[in-house]
Amino acid sequence: MSPAQESKPDRRPPYQHAADELRRDILKGRIKPGEQMPSIRELQDRFGVANMTARSALNVLRDEGLIYTIHGRGSFVADHDTTGQFGIDYTPPAWYLANAPKAPEKAKEPEAKPDDTEAAGATLTDLLTALRDEIRALSADNQDIRQEIAALKARVEADERS
Repeated sequence: MSPAQESKPDRRPPYQHAADELRRDILKGRIKPGEQMPSIRELQDRFGVANMTARSALNVLRDEGLIYTIHGRGSFVADHDTTGQFGIDYTPPAWYLANAPKAPEKAKEPEAKPDDTEAAGATLTDLLTALRDEIRALSADNQDIRQEIAALKARVEADERS
C-alpha cells in the first residue's frame, strides 16, 4: 500500500486496503494464475482485520474478476495471458486506475463506427462469462466425483480384506 498523505488521510475501509495489497500481489505476479489465495485466517493475521473484513476483500477481487472461488476449496487467481490481461469481465476500479503506474501510450487506431458489433460484443461477453462460470462449476464437480470414487474404491478394498 502506498502511504497516505499526512494532510489527507485515506479514509477507505480496511477491506479496501487489504484488497489493494492482494490486487498488487496478483498483478505483480507474486500470486500466479491458478494459485490458491491465502486463507481467511491468513488474511486476518496479515492485515490485522476481522473475518468478515478479510472476506469482503476477497469479494472485491472476485467482483473484479481477479479471483474465483470454488466452494469448499478456496479462492484462486483467475487465468490471464502473459501480458497480464485478465478475462473479459475484469474491470479495475476507478480509484485503482487513478493510482496505477501509467504505461507508455501507443499510437491510437482510428475509431470504428458504432454499429451492431457493440451489441453483439456485449452478448458474446455475457456468453463467454457464463461459459467460464459453467466450466469452473464443472471442474469443481469433477473433483468431487473423483473424491467419491476414491472413497468407494477404498471401501471396496476394505470390504474385500474383511
